[in-house]
Amino acid sequence: MVNIYKEIIQAKNEFKKLLAILLDPDKIVWDNLENLIAKINHSPATHIFIGGSQVKTNRIDELIIRLKEKVNLPMVLFPGNPTQISNEADAILFLSLISGRNSDYLIEHQVNAAPILKQTKLEVISTGYMLIESGTETAVERVSKTKPLGREDFQLALATAQAGEMLGNKLIYLEAGSGAKRAVPLGMIELIAQNIKIPLIVGGGIVDLHDIQKAYDAGADLVVIGTAFENDHDFFNK
Repeated sequence: MVNIYKEIIQAKNEFKKLLAILLDPDKIVWDNLENLIAKINHSPATHIFIGGSQVKTNRIDELIIRLKEKVNLPMVLFPGNPTQISNEADAILFLSLISGRNSDYLIEHQVNAAPILKQTKLEVISTGYMLIESGTETAVERVSKTKPLGREDFQLALATAQAGEMLGNKLIYLEAGSGAKRAVPLGMIELIAQNIKIPLIVGGGIVDLHDIQKAYDAGADLVVIGTAFENDHDFFNK
């Protein structure tokens, strides 16, 4: 079985940048799935992330099975809560919302998920998840009932990321949020990337290919594209 985290570490060590397309199962247009798959296969994506702050559909298993039939990329769960766990995926980002102080998202959901995960074959990748202010209230902020870190407070963001690393997280994920008006500040990405040793993921508010490159140049090891691709499946052709 492929060790997805080991591959992320290897890519970081070799200065290879990674790209994940985030799919919200609630927003899948099933009649258009074949076209979506074709667009994914013609994109530079290295991973597929699946999940959302709140997912109501019960078709997550079906979505992953259908994707795996024609997409040869790792399928990684990006869950808002334990109901989004699927044994059909390859791995799960075991998220702890370390930027907030709501115990449900720091440890409670994780406690509820642990017995379920023990019954699966999923590779569990502990991830320190940090919500950064983006100019609007995002779904993560609304659902988690936590305030994002200020986009000017670089030192607090750095200390939070370092605390996440010291706690044993394997990844740090800087998130502006779905539909963010502004992406994570490049200076914040750079500061954190230079002062942690584990891989850094950046997502939210990225609207074009230039934004992806700027995040890479600032130090992101993996960039996540969600809303932009969701709204325009030709995103990578522009």
